[in-house]
Amino acid sequence: MKKLGLVGGMGPESTIPYYHDIVYGVQDKVGKDFFPNLTIESVNVFDVLRLCGEQQYDELTDYLMNAVNNLVNSGCDFAALSANTPHIVFDKLQERSNIPLVSIVETAKDEAVRLNMRKLGLLGTVFTMTGDFFKTPFCCHDIEIETPSAEEMEYINRKISSELELGVIKPETLEGFQKIIARMKEDDGIEAVILGCTELPLLLNDKVSSVPCLDTMKIHVKALVDMIVA
Repeated sequence: MKKLGLVGGMGPESTIPYYHDIVYGVQDKVGKDFFPNLTIESVNVFDVLRLCGEQQYDELTDYLMNAVNNLVNSGCDFAALSANTPHIVFDKLQERSNIPLVSIVETAKDEAVRLNMRKLGLLGTVFTMTGDFFKTPFCCHDIEIETPSAEEMEYINRKISSELELGVIKPETLEGFQKIIARMKEDDGIEAVILGCTELPLLLNDKVSSVPCLDTMKIHVKALVDMIVA
Protein backbone atom coordinates (compact mmCIF):
# COMPACT_ATOMS: atom_id res chain seq x y z
CA MET A 1 0.00 0.00 0.00
CA LYS A 2 1.54 3.31 -1.11
CA LYS A 3 1.24 6.56 0.83
CA LEU A 4 -0.18 9.54 -1.06
CA GLY A 5 0.77 13.14 -0.42
CA LEU A 6 -1.78 15.74 -1.48
CA VAL A 7 -1.06 19.43 -1.98
CA GLY A 8 -4.41 20.89 -0.94
CA GLY A 9 -5.96 24.23 -0.12
CA MET A 10 -6.48 25.17 -3.77
CA GLY A 11 -9.10 25.70 -2.46
CA PRO A 12 -10.39 24.02 0.69
CA GLU A 13 -13.78 23.29 -0.90
CA SER A 14 -12.17 20.86 -3.35
CA THR A 15 -9.64 19.46 -0.88
CA ILE A 16 -12.49 18.16 1.28
CA PRO A 17 -14.01 15.88 -1.41
CA TYR A 18 -10.52 14.84 -2.51
CA TYR A 19 -9.83 13.54 1.01
CA HIS A 20 -13.27 11.96 1.44
CA ASP A 21 -13.36 10.25 -1.94
CA ILE A 22 -9.79 8.97 -1.71
CA VAL A 23 -10.10 7.36 1.71
CA TYR A 24 -13.49 5.82 0.96
CA GLY A 25 -12.38 4.85 -2.53
CA VAL A 26 -9.49 2.89 -1.08
CA GLN A 27 -11.78 1.37 1.54
CA ASP A 28 -14.13 0.16 -1.20
CA LYS A 29 -11.24 -1.62 -2.89
CA VAL A 30 -9.66 -3.31 0.13
CA GLY A 31 -12.42 -3.77 2.69
CA LYS A 32 -14.59 -1.76 5.05
CA ASP A 33 -12.26 -1.87 8.06
CA PHE A 34 -9.44 0.09 6.44
CA PHE A 35 -8.56 3.70 5.65
CA PRO A 36 -5.27 4.66 3.93
CA ASN A 37 -2.48 6.68 5.48
CA LEU A 38 -2.02 9.94 3.59
CA THR A 39 -0.72 13.44 4.23
CA ILE A 40 -2.24 16.75 3.09
CA GLU A 41 -0.06 19.85 2.80
CA SER A 42 -2.44 22.81 2.56
CA VAL A 43 -1.32 25.95 0.72
CA ASN A 44 -3.01 29.30 0.07
CA VAL A 45 -4.98 29.31 -3.18
CA PHE A 46 -4.93 33.11 -3.27
CA ASP A 47 -1.12 33.10 -3.31
CA VAL A 48 -1.23 30.57 -6.15
CA LEU A 49 -3.66 32.70 -8.16
CA ARG A 50 -1.67 35.87 -7.47
CA LEU A 51 1.59 34.31 -8.67
CA CYS A 52 -0.16 33.00 -11.79
CA GLY A 53 -1.64 36.43 -12.46
CA GLU A 54 1.80 38.03 -12.13
CA GLN A 55 3.34 35.25 -14.26
CA GLN A 56 5.80 34.61 -11.44
CA TYR A 57 6.21 30.98 -12.40
CA ASP A 58 9.60 30.43 -10.79
CA GLU A 59 8.22 31.74 -7.50
CA LEU A 60 5.11 29.57 -7.91
CA THR A 61 7.31 26.54 -8.53
CA ASP A 62 9.34 27.27 -5.39
CA TYR A 63 6.17 27.78 -3.35
CA LEU A 64 4.62 24.48 -4.44
CA MET A 65 7.95 22.66 -4.30
CA ASN A 66 8.19 23.50 -0.62
CA ALA A 67 4.82 21.78 -0.13
CA VAL A 68 5.93 18.74 -2.14
CA ASN A 69 9.15 18.48 -0.13
CA ASN A 70 7.15 18.52 3.09
CA LEU A 71 5.18 15.58 1.72
CA VAL A 72 8.40 13.77 0.82
CA ASN A 73 9.67 14.34 4.35
CA SER A 74 6.45 12.87 5.75
CA GLY A 75 7.16 9.60 3.97
CA CYS A 76 4.87 9.89 0.95
CA ASP A 77 5.56 7.58 -1.98
CA PHE A 78 3.91 9.84 -4.56
CA ALA A 79 2.02 13.13 -4.62
CA ALA A 80 -0.60 15.14 -6.47
CA LEU A 81 -1.84 18.72 -6.72
CA SER A 82 -5.54 19.01 -5.87
CA ALA A 83 -6.21 21.69 -8.49
CA ASN A 84 -5.84 22.27 -12.22
CA THR A 85 -4.37 25.78 -12.31
CA PRO A 86 -1.06 25.02 -10.54
CA HIS A 87 -0.36 22.39 -13.19
CA ILE A 88 0.92 25.35 -15.17
CA VAL A 89 4.27 24.52 -13.48
CA PHE A 90 3.73 20.76 -13.17
CA ASP A 91 6.65 19.82 -15.42
CA LYS A 92 9.04 21.97 -13.39
CA LEU A 93 7.80 20.41 -10.16
CA GLN A 94 8.18 16.88 -11.50
CA GLU A 95 11.76 17.61 -12.57
CA ARG A 96 12.64 18.68 -9.02
CA SER A 97 10.56 16.17 -7.09
CA ASN A 98 12.10 13.11 -5.46
CA ILE A 99 8.78 11.25 -5.76
CA PRO A 100 6.41 10.79 -8.73
CA LEU A 101 3.68 13.38 -9.22
CA VAL A 102 0.34 12.39 -10.75
CA SER A 103 -1.01 14.96 -13.21
CA ILE A 104 -4.70 15.84 -13.20
CA VAL A 105 -4.33 16.96 -16.82
CA GLU A 106 -2.89 13.64 -17.98
CA THR A 107 -5.52 11.60 -16.17
CA ALA A 108 -8.29 13.72 -17.72
CA LYS A 109 -6.72 13.31 -21.15
CA ASP A 110 -6.48 9.56 -20.68
CA GLU A 111 -10.20 9.43 -19.83
CA ALA A 112 -11.11 11.50 -22.90
CA VAL A 113 -9.05 9.15 -25.08
CA ARG A 114 -10.73 6.13 -23.48
CA LEU A 115 -14.14 7.60 -24.26
CA ASN A 116 -13.05 8.35 -27.85
CA MET A 117 -13.94 12.03 -27.53
CA ARG A 118 -12.89 14.41 -30.29
CA LYS A 119 -14.09 17.92 -29.37
CA LEU A 120 -14.34 19.24 -25.84
CA GLY A 121 -15.10 22.53 -24.17
CA LEU A 122 -12.79 23.68 -21.37
CA LEU A 123 -13.94 25.64 -18.31
CA GLY A 124 -11.64 26.73 -15.49
CA THR A 125 -9.68 29.69 -14.24
CA VAL A 126 -8.52 32.15 -16.88
CA PHE A 127 -5.03 30.67 -16.56
CA THR A 128 -6.31 27.20 -17.40
CA MET A 129 -8.56 28.35 -20.24
CA THR A 130 -5.95 30.55 -21.95
CA GLY A 131 -2.79 28.53 -21.26
CA ASP A 132 -1.34 25.73 -23.35
CA PHE A 133 -0.43 23.46 -20.42
CA PHE A 134 -3.91 21.92 -20.27
CA LYS A 135 -4.69 21.84 -24.00
CA THR A 136 -1.45 20.39 -25.35
CA PRO A 137 -1.83 16.79 -24.07
CA PHE A 138 -5.31 16.63 -25.62
CA CYS A 139 -4.21 18.12 -28.93
CA CYS A 140 -1.39 15.57 -29.11
CA HIS A 141 -4.13 12.92 -29.21
CA ASP A 142 -6.16 14.74 -31.88
CA ILE A 143 -8.74 16.03 -29.41
CA GLU A 144 -9.87 19.59 -30.13
CA ILE A 145 -10.26 21.93 -27.16
CA GLU A 146 -12.68 24.86 -27.43
CA THR A 147 -12.71 27.70 -24.89
CA PRO A 148 -15.39 30.29 -24.10
CA SER A 149 -15.32 33.82 -25.48
CA ALA A 150 -13.24 36.46 -23.72
CA GLU A 151 -16.33 37.87 -22.01
CA GLU A 152 -17.44 34.41 -20.91
CA MET A 153 -13.97 33.59 -19.60
CA GLU A 154 -13.95 36.74 -17.49
CA TYR A 155 -17.33 35.76 -16.02
CA ILE A 156 -16.23 32.18 -15.28
CA ASN A 157 -12.95 33.26 -13.69
CA ARG A 158 -14.68 35.85 -11.52
CA LYS A 159 -17.31 33.40 -10.30
CA ILE A 160 -14.66 30.79 -9.46
CA SER A 161 -12.52 33.18 -7.42
CA SER A 162 -15.30 35.14 -5.71
CA GLU A 163 -17.85 32.37 -5.11
CA LEU A 164 -16.82 28.76 -5.72
CA GLU A 165 -13.43 29.02 -4.00
CA LEU A 166 -15.37 30.11 -0.92
CA GLY A 167 -18.06 27.43 -1.23
CA VAL A 168 -20.71 29.91 -2.36
CA ILE A 169 -23.25 28.35 -4.74
CA LYS A 170 -25.83 30.61 -6.42
CA PRO A 171 -28.67 29.52 -8.74
CA GLU A 172 -28.02 32.50 -11.01
CA THR A 173 -24.38 31.47 -11.38
CA LEU A 174 -25.43 27.97 -12.40
CA GLU A 175 -27.74 29.50 -14.98
CA GLY A 176 -24.90 31.61 -16.31
CA PHE A 177 -22.63 28.58 -16.71
CA GLN A 178 -25.43 26.57 -18.31
CA LYS A 179 -25.91 29.28 -20.94
CA ILE A 180 -22.19 29.27 -21.76
CA ILE A 181 -22.12 25.48 -22.14
CA ALA A 182 -25.26 25.50 -24.29
CA ARG A 183 -23.79 28.19 -26.54
CA MET A 184 -20.55 26.23 -26.95
CA LYS A 185 -22.56 23.14 -27.84
CA GLU A 186 -24.50 25.08 -30.47
CA ASP A 187 -21.71 27.24 -31.91
CA ASP A 188 -18.59 25.12 -31.37
CA GLY A 189 -20.02 21.62 -31.55
CA ILE A 190 -18.54 20.40 -28.27
CA GLU A 191 -19.59 16.88 -27.26
CA ALA A 192 -18.64 17.29 -23.58
CA VAL A 193 -17.20 19.91 -21.26
CA ILE A 194 -14.08 19.57 -19.12
CA LEU A 195 -14.56 20.82 -15.56
CA GLY A 196 -11.01 22.16 -15.49
CA CYS A 197 -11.29 23.61 -12.00
CA THR A 198 -11.77 21.35 -9.00
CA GLU A 199 -14.41 23.70 -7.56
CA LEU A 200 -16.63 23.46 -10.65
CA PRO A 201 -18.25 20.15 -9.56
CA LEU A 202 -19.81 22.14 -6.72
CA LEU A 203 -21.93 23.75 -9.44
CA LEU A 204 -21.92 21.49 -12.50
CA ASN A 205 -22.56 17.85 -13.28
CA ASP A 206 -24.18 15.72 -15.99
CA LYS A 207 -27.66 16.34 -14.60
CA VAL A 208 -27.54 20.13 -15.01
CA SER A 209 -25.32 20.42 -18.10
CA SER A 210 -26.53 20.19 -21.71
CA VAL A 211 -23.46 18.05 -22.52
CA PRO A 212 -21.65 15.43 -20.41
CA CYS A 213 -19.11 16.73 -17.89
CA LEU A 214 -15.57 15.42 -17.60
CA ASP A 215 -14.99 15.98 -13.89
CA THR A 216 -11.20 16.30 -13.60
CA MET A 217 -11.27 15.88 -9.82
CA LYS A 218 -13.31 12.67 -9.97
CA ILE A 219 -11.04 11.25 -12.68
CA HIS A 220 -7.93 12.27 -10.74
CA VAL A 221 -9.20 10.72 -7.52
CA LYS A 222 -9.83 7.39 -9.24
CA ALA A 223 -6.26 7.34 -10.56
CA LEU A 224 -4.87 8.19 -7.11
CA VAL A 225 -6.91 5.45 -5.44
CA ASP A 226 -5.64 2.93 -7.98
CA MET A 227 -2.05 3.99 -7.30
CA ILE A 228 -2.46 3.72 -3.53
CA VAL A 229 -3.64 0.12 -3.72
CA ALA A 230 -1.40 -0.97 -6.62
